[in-house]
Amino acid sequence: MTEYRMSQPPIDPIALFSAWYREAEAAEPVNPSAMTLATATPEGRPSARLVLLKGHDADGFVFYTNLNSAKSGELDANPHAALCFYWKSLARQVRIEGRVEPVSAADADAYFASRARGSKIGAWASDQSQPLESREVLEQRAQKFEAKFPGEDIPRPPFWSGYRVVPERIEFWTERGDRMHDRQLFERTADGAWRQSELYP
Repeated sequence: MTEYRMSQPPIDPIALFSAWYREAEAAEPVNPSAMTLATATPEGRPSARLVLLKGHDADGFVFYTNLNSAKSGELDANPHAALCFYWKSLARQVRIEGRVEPVSAADADAYFASRARGSKIGAWASDQSQPLESREVLEQRAQKFEAKFPGEDIPRPPFWSGYRVVPERIEFWTERGDRMHDRQLFERTADGAWRQSELYP
């Protein structure tokens, strides 16, 4: 497995994340892309949920959602978030904190086009985070949009897009015996470089 110690030459944390993520894709039996997304209201009331990572590079970590959802409302009001990956099979965790920005319409269109038809219908049918009278109502809404888009390309809903978490802090955690875990922290400096340090477990 890819390991990194502070005694080694400096490394790009995005490259290190990419290496860990490839290993998680090979080792984690269910959804290695699952990450906890933590948001907060302007008053500081936090909330968290699992979402799926749909892309990452030097610009940040991308996920998609309904723009009318609770998480979107919190991000629009307070555009900062934290992500947490935990890969039990590798005994690893990655924590990411940073500001949040919307993805471009072109990026959202491209990702939506790659989704399975059922997922596209689901995006149209779900009034995400709003009260649901019954499961039957949701199924009826799905049938309505199935009929609206018969055998044709399904456009991206105007209320569905994505966000990019632009990292300011990235922490790599590796489990060790006797709770002597490794914690490697990377913090973005004013000039855009990464400052590295180790943390007590």
